[in-house]
Amino acid sequence: MTKTSWFLKKLKANWLTLLLIGLIVYFWFRPPASVDDLQLPAPAVTIATPDGPQPLSSWRGKVVLVNFWATWCPYCRHEMPAMQAFYQQHKGEGFEILALSLDDGQAEIDAFMREEGYSFPAMPTISGTTQQFGGVDKVPTSFIIDRQGVIRHRISGQVHRARLEELVLPLLREQPQRQPRQAATEGAVPAPGSR
Repeated sequence: MTKTSWFLKKLKANWLTLLLIGLIVYFWFRPPASVDDLQLPAPAVTIATPDGPQPLSSWRGKVVLVNFWATWCPYCRHEMPAMQAFYQQHKGEGFEILALSLDDGQAEIDAFMREEGYSFPAMPTISGTTQQFGGVDKVPTSFIIDRQGVIRHRISGQVHRARLEELVLPLLREQPQRQPRQAATEGAVPAPGSR
């Protein structure tokens, strides 16, 4: 009897073994993540887009997932297919992703995105951006910003399709608040009783 066959004879599946294997597989493919509900104004940060620096406020009127990630991070790599599928399905409804890499330059990021077939915008993080978001101490960390420029959720850990649907879809249904029009004062007739 070889050592391998002896080991296989001794290895018997029982409910505890199956439960432990199931938990390992679950947490490997969907590690726990915490979601904090926030009501904070989005910071006045600059995003280093391929077209040049743009303020985050340029995306006002859209629901934005700001995702801090790194190419070396396995959980970041694992969440990206779900992000891509969600982006493809909802970008026409006003959904945008800004994937901000903590470790690479634009050339490396572009090569990674091209190789993996992702079409959402990805760019390097400008120094100080993570601090302006309240500190990002691990990756992946994501922030969901509503159409009015308010951070509604912080996700510490991996995002997946169900979580995106739960947190983003209600925000996509909200209509952008319109800014009140400024009444033209030149040549305007004052309203009765306003003098």
